[in-house]
Amino acid sequence: MHTATPLVAGVELGGTKSIAVLARGPEVLDEVRLPTLGPGETLRALAAAVERWPDVAAIGVGAFGPIAIDARAPDFGTMQATPKSGWAGADVLAPFRARGLPLALDTDVGAAALAEGRWGGARGCSTHAYVTVGTGIGVGLVANGATVHGFLHPEFGHLRARRVPGDTFAGICAWHGDCVEGLASGPAIAARAGRPGAELAAEDPVWLLVADDLAEMLCALLLATAPERIVFGGGVGLGQAAHLMPRIRAATALRLNGYLPVERAGGLETIIVSAILGDRAGPLGAVALALATLGL
Repeated sequence: MHTATPLVAGVELGGTKSIAVLARGPEVLDEVRLPTLGPGETLRALAAAVERWPDVAAIGVGAFGPIAIDARAPDFGTMQATPKSGWAGADVLAPFRARGLPLALDTDVGAAALAEGRWGGARGCSTHAYVTVGTGIGVGLVANGATVHGFLHPEFGHLRARRVPGDTFAGICAWHGDCVEGLASGPAIAARAGRPGAELAAEDPVWLLVADDLAEMLCALLLATAPERIVFGGGVGLGQAAHLMPRIRAATALRLNGYLPVERAGGLETIIVSAILGDRAGPLGAVALALATLGL
C-alpha cells in the first residue's frame, strides 16, 4: 500500500538527451528517454510523454541553460544565449502549462543538487553543490534546502582558470575560450586529446590537466560558499571517477595550501565525492522540484 506521497512528473532537459519520469518520491514508475534535438520537436515529445500520465499532481522541469528561472521575470522559462544550436529564445515551459498543474523550473544541475541532498550523497548537508562534467560543466548550489539563484543561476563552469604552465590548449568555449568548461568538458577533452575521453587510458597526461582545471573551479566554489559536500556527476564526472576524483582532490588541496579548515567537514575525501544517484540525479531532481511545489 502506497503512502500519501503523490504521483508527480519530472522532466530533465539535457544538452544531449532528455528524460521524462513518472515517480512517487524517488521510486520511478515509468520513463521516457529521447535525444535532445530542436526545441519544438523535443518539447512536444516530452509534453506528450507527460500527457500519458493522467494522475500527476505537479510537474518539475530541470533544464540545461542558461535559462531564465526568476518567476517574476517576463521571460521566465525562456532559454538564454546557449551553445545548443536553435534553442536560444525557446519557451521551455510552454508545452507543459496546458495541464494547469503546479509547475516548477530550475537548471538541470540545480535539480540534481536537490535530489542528491534529498536522497543521495549530500543528505544531511545544509549547504552543498552538484557539479556535472559532461557535454558542458555546470554547478547547482543548495543552501538550507533551496537552490541559490540571483537574477540568474550560478555559472561556475565559465570561471576562468589559472593555466598549468606550458598548457597551450586554447579551449573551446564560444564565449570565453579557456574557461573551465572550455578546458575540461567532454567536448573540450576530445578536442584537446584528439579522441573522446572514454578512449583515453587512466594514465593519459590529459587527465592531470583536466583535474587541475576542475580544481581551479572547486577552489573558487569552496572559498565563496564553503559547501559541506561537492557531488560530481555527468558523463565524464561519473565515467572517469575512479582515477579522476583522487586527482581532483589532490589538485584542490594543493591550491588551497592549507588555508581552509576542510577537516571540519571531514576533509576533501568527504567533501568531494561522486553522485550516489548516478545518472538518476537529473530526473529525480525534477521530481524533487515537483514535490517542492506541493510543499513536500
